[in-house]
Amino acid sequence: MGLPPEIILEAVLNGLLTGAVYGLVALGLTLVYGVLHIINFAHGALLTMAMYAAYVAWASLGVDPYVAALPLAALFFGIGYLVQRLVIGPASRGKDENILLVTLGLSIIIENLMLAVFRSDTRSIDVPYAMDVIEAGPTLLSYPRVIGFVATIAVGVALYVLMRFTMTGKAIRAVAKERTGAALVGIDVAHVYAVTFGIGTACLAIAAAMLLPSFYVSPRVGNAFVLVAFTIVVLGGMGSVVGALVGGLVIGVVESLSGLFLGESLGQIGIFLIFILVLLVRPTGLFGARA
Repeated sequence: MGLPPEIILEAVLNGLLTGAVYGLVALGLTLVYGVLHIINFAHGALLTMAMYAAYVAWASLGVDPYVAALPLAALFFGIGYLVQRLVIGPASRGKDENILLVTLGLSIIIENLMLAVFRSDTRSIDVPYAMDVIEAGPTLLSYPRVIGFVATIAVGVALYVLMRFTMTGKAIRAVAKERTGAALVGIDVAHVYAVTFGIGTACLAIAAAMLLPSFYVSPRVGNAFVLVAFTIVVLGGMGSVVGALVGGLVIGVVESLSGLFLGESLGQIGIFLIFILVLLVRPTGLFGARA
Protein backbone atom coordinates (compact mmCIF):
# COMPACT_ATOMS: atom_id res chain seq x y z
CA MET A 1 0.00 0.00 0.00
CA GLY A 2 1.40 3.39 -1.02
CA LEU A 3 1.96 6.36 1.21
CA PRO A 4 -0.86 8.91 1.60
CA PRO A 5 -0.53 11.95 -0.72
CA GLU A 6 -0.40 14.24 2.32
CA ILE A 7 2.78 12.55 3.57
CA ILE A 8 4.44 12.83 0.14
CA LEU A 9 3.39 16.50 -0.15
CA GLU A 10 4.82 17.24 3.29
CA ALA A 11 8.10 15.54 2.35
CA VAL A 12 8.31 17.60 -0.85
CA LEU A 13 7.61 20.89 0.93
CA ASN A 14 10.07 20.21 3.74
CA GLY A 15 12.59 19.10 1.13
CA LEU A 16 12.19 22.46 -0.62
CA LEU A 17 12.76 24.27 2.67
CA THR A 18 15.87 22.25 3.47
CA GLY A 19 17.13 22.58 -0.09
CA ALA A 20 16.95 26.37 0.15
CA VAL A 21 19.61 26.37 2.87
CA TYR A 22 21.67 23.87 0.85
CA GLY A 23 21.42 26.36 -2.01
CA LEU A 24 22.68 29.13 0.26
CA VAL A 25 25.76 27.05 1.09
CA ALA A 26 26.28 26.33 -2.62
CA LEU A 27 25.78 29.99 -3.50
CA GLY A 28 29.12 31.02 -2.00
CA LEU A 29 30.87 28.13 -3.73
CA THR A 30 29.49 28.89 -7.18
CA LEU A 31 30.04 32.65 -6.80
CA VAL A 32 33.74 32.15 -6.06
CA TYR A 33 34.03 29.71 -8.97
CA GLY A 34 32.22 32.08 -11.34
CA VAL A 35 34.66 34.93 -10.69
CA LEU A 36 37.93 33.35 -9.57
CA HIS A 37 37.41 30.19 -11.68
CA ILE A 38 38.67 27.95 -8.88
CA ILE A 39 37.10 25.47 -6.44
CA ASN A 40 37.37 26.69 -2.85
CA PHE A 41 38.37 23.62 -0.83
CA ALA A 42 38.14 25.67 2.38
CA HIS A 43 34.40 26.15 1.88
CA GLY A 44 33.33 23.42 4.30
CA ALA A 45 35.83 24.50 6.97
CA LEU A 46 34.65 28.11 6.73
CA LEU A 47 31.05 26.92 7.17
CA THR A 48 32.12 25.01 10.30
CA MET A 49 33.86 28.13 11.59
CA ALA A 50 30.71 30.19 10.99
CA MET A 51 28.56 27.62 12.82
CA TYR A 52 30.91 27.75 15.79
CA ALA A 53 30.75 31.55 15.72
CA ALA A 54 26.94 31.37 15.86
CA TYR A 55 27.20 28.81 18.67
CA VAL A 56 29.55 31.06 20.70
CA ALA A 57 27.24 34.05 20.15
CA TRP A 58 24.38 32.03 21.63
CA ALA A 59 26.29 30.23 24.42
CA SER A 60 28.40 33.18 25.62
CA LEU A 61 26.31 36.23 24.72
CA GLY A 62 22.80 34.79 24.59
CA VAL A 63 22.27 36.04 21.04
CA ASP A 64 19.73 34.07 19.00
CA PRO A 65 21.29 32.68 15.76
CA TYR A 66 18.68 34.44 13.64
CA VAL A 67 19.51 37.77 15.31
CA ALA A 68 23.23 37.05 14.88
CA ALA A 69 22.90 36.26 11.15
CA LEU A 70 23.55 39.77 9.81
CA PRO A 71 26.40 40.66 12.22
CA LEU A 72 28.01 37.30 11.45
CA ALA A 73 27.60 37.93 7.71
CA ALA A 74 29.43 41.25 8.10
CA LEU A 75 32.16 39.63 10.22
CA PHE A 76 32.69 36.76 7.81
CA PHE A 77 32.66 39.07 4.81
CA GLY A 78 35.66 40.75 6.42
CA ILE A 79 37.30 37.39 7.19
CA GLY A 80 36.76 36.20 3.62
CA TYR A 81 38.08 39.46 2.18
CA LEU A 82 41.25 39.32 4.29
CA VAL A 83 41.83 35.61 3.65
CA GLN A 84 41.68 36.14 -0.11
CA ARG A 85 43.63 39.41 -0.12
CA LEU A 86 46.35 38.50 2.40
CA VAL A 87 46.66 34.71 2.13
CA ILE A 88 45.19 33.10 -0.99
CA GLY A 89 46.12 35.83 -3.46
CA PRO A 90 49.78 36.28 -2.43
CA ALA A 91 50.40 32.56 -1.78
CA SER A 92 48.94 31.44 -5.11
CA ARG A 93 51.16 33.77 -7.18
CA GLY A 94 48.45 33.97 -9.83
CA LYS A 95 48.37 30.23 -10.56
CA ASP A 96 45.03 28.42 -10.25
CA GLU A 97 46.63 25.15 -9.20
CA ASN A 98 48.34 26.97 -6.32
CA ILE A 99 44.98 28.38 -5.19
CA LEU A 100 43.60 24.85 -4.92
CA LEU A 101 46.51 23.82 -2.70
CA VAL A 102 46.27 26.97 -0.58
CA THR A 103 42.52 26.54 0.05
CA LEU A 104 43.08 22.87 0.87
CA GLY A 105 45.76 23.87 3.35
CA LEU A 106 43.44 26.50 4.85
CA SER A 107 40.75 23.85 5.27
CA ILE A 108 43.11 21.61 7.24
CA ILE A 109 44.31 24.51 9.41
CA ILE A 110 40.78 25.73 10.21
CA GLU A 111 39.48 22.24 11.00
CA ASN A 112 42.37 21.52 13.34
CA LEU A 113 42.02 24.92 14.98
CA MET A 114 38.34 24.21 15.66
CA LEU A 115 39.31 20.79 17.00
CA ALA A 116 41.91 22.34 19.33
CA VAL A 117 39.53 25.01 20.66
CA PHE A 118 36.25 23.10 20.88
CA ARG A 119 37.51 19.49 21.06
CA SER A 120 35.70 16.76 19.17
CA ASP A 121 32.44 17.11 21.09
CA THR A 122 29.22 17.57 19.15
CA ARG A 123 27.45 20.74 20.26
CA SER A 124 23.95 22.05 19.71
CA ILE A 125 21.79 24.86 21.05
CA ASP A 126 18.46 24.75 22.82
CA VAL A 127 16.07 27.34 21.43
CA PRO A 128 12.32 27.22 22.20
CA TYR A 129 11.25 27.18 18.56
CA ALA A 130 13.56 24.36 17.38
CA MET A 131 10.71 21.83 17.23
CA ASP A 132 7.93 24.25 16.29
CA VAL A 133 5.88 23.62 13.17
CA ILE A 134 3.69 25.75 10.93
CA GLU A 135 0.40 24.34 9.65
CA ALA A 136 -0.02 24.71 5.89
CA GLY A 137 -3.28 22.99 5.06
CA PRO A 138 -2.85 19.26 5.65
CA THR A 139 0.93 19.53 6.05
CA LEU A 140 3.23 20.57 8.90
CA LEU A 141 6.32 22.59 8.06
CA SER A 142 9.34 22.98 10.32
CA TYR A 143 9.56 26.56 11.63
CA PRO A 144 13.40 26.78 11.43
CA ARG A 145 13.29 25.49 7.84
CA VAL A 146 10.69 28.09 6.87
CA ILE A 147 12.91 30.83 8.33
CA GLY A 148 15.87 29.38 6.41
CA PHE A 149 13.86 29.39 3.18
CA VAL A 150 12.84 33.03 3.63
CA ALA A 151 16.44 34.00 4.43
CA THR A 152 17.72 32.24 1.31
CA ILE A 153 15.21 34.05 -0.91
CA ALA A 154 16.18 37.37 0.70
CA VAL A 155 19.90 36.70 0.10
CA GLY A 156 19.20 35.66 -3.48
CA VAL A 157 17.28 38.89 -4.16
CA ALA A 158 19.98 40.99 -2.46
CA LEU A 159 22.68 39.34 -4.59
CA TYR A 160 20.66 39.92 -7.76
CA VAL A 161 20.30 43.62 -6.93
CA LEU A 162 24.01 43.84 -6.05
CA MET A 163 25.16 42.16 -9.25
CA ARG A 164 22.77 43.99 -11.59
CA PHE A 165 22.46 47.53 -10.26
CA THR A 166 25.66 48.44 -8.40
CA MET A 167 29.13 49.39 -9.59
CA THR A 168 30.58 46.61 -7.45
CA GLY A 169 28.33 44.07 -9.14
CA LYS A 170 29.26 45.36 -12.59
CA ALA A 171 32.96 45.11 -11.67
CA ILE A 172 32.46 41.53 -10.45
CA ARG A 173 30.71 40.57 -13.68
CA ALA A 174 33.41 42.24 -15.76
CA VAL A 175 36.20 40.38 -13.96
CA ALA A 176 34.29 37.09 -14.26
CA LYS A 177 33.89 37.63 -18.00
CA GLU A 178 37.36 38.91 -18.89
CA ARG A 179 39.97 39.45 -16.17
CA THR A 180 42.60 41.06 -18.39
CA GLY A 181 40.15 43.40 -20.09
CA ALA A 182 38.74 44.47 -16.71
CA ALA A 183 42.23 45.30 -15.47
CA LEU A 184 42.95 47.34 -18.61
CA VAL A 185 39.94 49.61 -17.98
CA GLY A 186 41.06 50.32 -14.42
CA ILE A 187 39.23 47.71 -12.32
CA ASP A 188 41.24 46.52 -9.31
CA VAL A 189 41.06 42.77 -10.00
CA ALA A 190 42.65 41.75 -6.68
CA HIS A 191 40.07 43.84 -4.80
CA VAL A 192 37.19 42.32 -6.81
CA TYR A 193 38.51 38.83 -6.08
CA ALA A 194 38.62 39.59 -2.36
CA VAL A 195 35.12 41.15 -2.38
CA THR A 196 33.73 38.09 -4.18
CA PHE A 197 35.39 35.72 -1.73
CA GLY A 198 34.03 37.86 1.12
CA ILE A 199 30.48 37.71 -0.28
CA GLY A 200 30.74 33.93 -0.62
CA THR A 201 31.92 33.63 2.98
CA ALA A 202 29.15 35.95 4.18
CA CYS A 203 26.60 33.61 2.52
CA LEU A 204 28.12 30.78 4.58
CA ALA A 205 27.68 32.78 7.78
CA ILE A 206 23.98 33.31 7.08
CA ALA A 207 23.58 29.61 6.19
CA ALA A 208 25.32 28.68 9.47
CA ALA A 209 22.89 30.85 11.46
CA MET A 210 19.95 29.20 9.66
CA LEU A 211 21.28 25.68 10.28
CA LEU A 212 22.24 25.90 13.95
CA PRO A 213 18.75 25.97 15.58
CA SER A 214 17.92 22.55 14.11
CA PHE A 215 21.37 21.04 13.59
CA TYR A 216 24.56 20.34 15.51
CA VAL A 217 28.11 21.58 15.06
CA SER A 218 31.37 19.63 15.26
CA PRO A 219 34.86 20.34 13.87
CA ARG A 220 34.18 18.56 10.57
CA VAL A 221 30.44 19.12 10.14
CA GLY A 222 31.00 21.43 7.16
CA ASN A 223 32.38 18.58 5.05
CA ALA A 224 28.96 16.90 4.84
CA PHE A 225 27.33 20.10 3.61
CA VAL A 226 30.06 20.94 1.14
CA LEU A 227 29.67 17.54 -0.57
CA VAL A 228 26.01 18.36 -1.12
CA ALA A 229 27.00 21.88 -2.21
CA PHE A 230 29.37 20.50 -4.88
CA THR A 231 26.53 18.35 -6.22
CA ILE A 232 24.25 21.40 -6.32
CA VAL A 233 26.86 23.48 -8.16
CA VAL A 234 27.30 20.73 -10.76
CA LEU A 235 23.52 20.32 -11.10
CA GLY A 236 22.80 24.05 -11.39
CA GLY A 237 25.83 24.85 -13.54
CA MET A 238 29.30 25.95 -12.44
CA GLY A 239 29.29 29.68 -11.73
CA SER A 240 25.49 30.11 -11.99
CA VAL A 241 23.89 31.86 -9.00
CA VAL A 242 20.37 30.97 -10.18
CA GLY A 243 21.54 27.40 -10.76
CA ALA A 244 22.80 27.16 -7.17
CA LEU A 245 19.42 28.20 -5.76
CA VAL A 246 17.35 26.02 -8.11
CA GLY A 247 19.78 23.12 -7.71
CA GLY A 248 19.51 23.41 -3.94
CA LEU A 249 15.72 23.12 -4.09
CA VAL A 250 15.92 20.10 -6.40
CA ILE A 251 18.49 18.34 -4.21
CA GLY A 252 16.46 19.07 -1.07
CA VAL A 253 13.37 17.43 -2.57
CA VAL A 254 15.36 14.45 -3.87
CA GLU A 255 16.94 13.91 -0.45
CA SER A 256 13.60 14.20 1.34
CA LEU A 257 11.81 11.75 -0.99
CA SER A 258 14.75 9.32 -0.93
CA GLY A 259 14.64 9.37 2.88
CA LEU A 260 10.88 8.82 2.81
CA PHE A 261 10.92 5.84 0.46
CA LEU A 262 14.32 4.31 1.22
CA GLY A 263 14.75 5.18 4.88
CA GLU A 264 16.54 8.04 6.64
CA SER A 265 19.95 6.33 6.52
CA LEU A 266 19.76 6.06 2.70
CA GLY A 267 18.36 9.55 2.12
CA GLN A 268 21.47 10.88 0.38
CA ILE A 269 21.67 8.08 -2.20
CA GLY A 270 19.35 10.06 -4.45
CA ILE A 271 21.65 13.08 -4.27
CA PHE A 272 24.66 11.24 -5.62
CA LEU A 273 22.59 9.43 -8.26
CA ILE A 274 21.52 12.87 -9.49
CA PHE A 275 25.18 13.95 -9.45
CA ILE A 276 26.21 11.02 -11.66
CA LEU A 277 23.26 11.45 -14.04
CA VAL A 278 23.96 15.16 -14.53
CA LEU A 279 27.62 14.44 -15.32
CA LEU A 280 26.55 11.83 -17.88
CA VAL A 281 23.63 13.67 -19.51
CA ARG A 282 24.33 17.40 -19.10
CA PRO A 283 27.84 18.12 -17.77
CA THR A 284 27.26 21.90 -17.98
CA GLY A 285 24.34 21.67 -15.52
CA LEU A 286 20.86 23.13 -15.77
CA PHE A 287 21.97 26.76 -16.14
CA GLY A 288 25.64 26.38 -17.06
CA ALA A 289 27.05 27.77 -20.28
CA ARG A 290 29.10 25.69 -22.65
CA ALA A 291 32.79 26.51 -22.78
